[in-house]
Amino acid sequence: MHAPNATTPSAALAGTPLARAGAGLDLCVHCGFCLQACPTYLALDDENDSPRGRLVLMRGLLQGDLQLTDESVTTHFDRCLGCRGCETACPSGVPYGTLIEATRATLAQRRPLPAVARFLLRVFRHPRLLTLALAVARAARWTGVPALLARLPRDVSFPFAMLESTRGRDAKPSYAPAAVAEGPRVALLTGCVMEGLCATTNRATERVLAHNGYQLVDAPGQRCCGALHAHAGDVPAAQELARANIAAFERSGADFVVTNAAGCGSILKEYEHLLADDPAWRERAKGIAARSRDVSELLAARGPRRGGPVHATVAWDAPCHLQHAQRVVQPPLAVLGAIPGLRVVPLVDSDQCCGSAGIYNLVEPDTSHRVLDTKLARIDASGADLVVSSNPGCLMQLGAGLLSGGHRARAVHLVDLLDASYAAEAGPHAT
Repeated sequence: MHAPNATTPSAALAGTPLARAGAGLDLCVHCGFCLQACPTYLALDDENDSPRGRLVLMRGLLQGDLQLTDESVTTHFDRCLGCRGCETACPSGVPYGTLIEATRATLAQRRPLPAVARFLLRVFRHPRLLTLALAVARAARWTGVPALLARLPRDVSFPFAMLESTRGRDAKPSYAPAAVAEGPRVALLTGCVMEGLCATTNRATERVLAHNGYQLVDAPGQRCCGALHAHAGDVPAAQELARANIAAFERSGADFVVTNAAGCGSILKEYEHLLADDPAWRERAKGIAARSRDVSELLAARGPRRGGPVHATVAWDAPCHLQHAQRVVQPPLAVLGAIPGLRVVPLVDSDQCCGSAGIYNLVEPDTSHRVLDTKLARIDASGADLVVSSNPGCLMQLGAGLLSGGHRARAVHLVDLLDASYAAEAGPHAT
């Protein structure tokens, strides 16, 4: 006999991803601690748009009380940012991230994704399309047109403001990293948006790692990490991309796979789960997941080495998939602590999502902007000159919001700040 609240999948959902993950629902004790950790609940004031409410809806689907074709139900799953802040707040260990992805994968079997989502996921899945799209974006940025369009009302200007926000990360290197005789071998996941629009941050990542005693090795054959596809419910595409990356990093012979994008790092560490049902790849995925590290983790493990002074007031805004999914909290603060001259000020609700969430800000712009507005108000109140993060989506979301709203602060990647500190240490004549 089942417990009163146990989940019994209906015949219609038997064998679906949600049915396979459904046992996680039974861990929820309905305490409500997740409510104040959920940005969509705080923005929309609807418990159906909270983790607890969505868990109830998932149970209803599994038990056959609700239907996958009911848009009044599925819209609440679409609105979820997937930030996983609820997991940090949950005292019962409910695997919400696994459950929401399983729900979306189940929905994807019965209904098509929105056209914008299908287009973007297709681009990120195919290297030639992605290369072309990013080249067009860089060319558009070079023309200055996005800067002009960013001045239009936010409903139409925001994508252009996001692109324009990447322009500020074009600093030239002005120091040579310390020579490395020996040290751990690391391969950088260059990423899609990072290499396509923020390549200078990738080069800064390579410099600061070398400066802290790591040896960089190449990993040709990399693809998109698959995070966007997994979060949207396109599991087959995410698995295809994961296999390509696993093979590439195995060939590299690296001791560690390093990421400077929190969302990418999160999915790398979850490759074992993503390929759990594939006996040919499960152990290989486990090996890569175990060797994956956020750049701040590797830097903190070696110190990090202190640099020269950077005089600025900064606030750290933790990417959700760094703090809540990877549970990496202290290493970024250690990196900031290695930069003399910084005045680090607290940012209220720094653990709350900014509203980016991969492609969420393009497919759910209204809710995304409501969440962002709260974040921008917190940044203004902090008095920070720079808001520091370590995920390209977050930096573009924050950068666009700050730019289009005429705010004083600007967004910067954690690694770029440390890179600037090492350049300051080297002096004005370094090369």
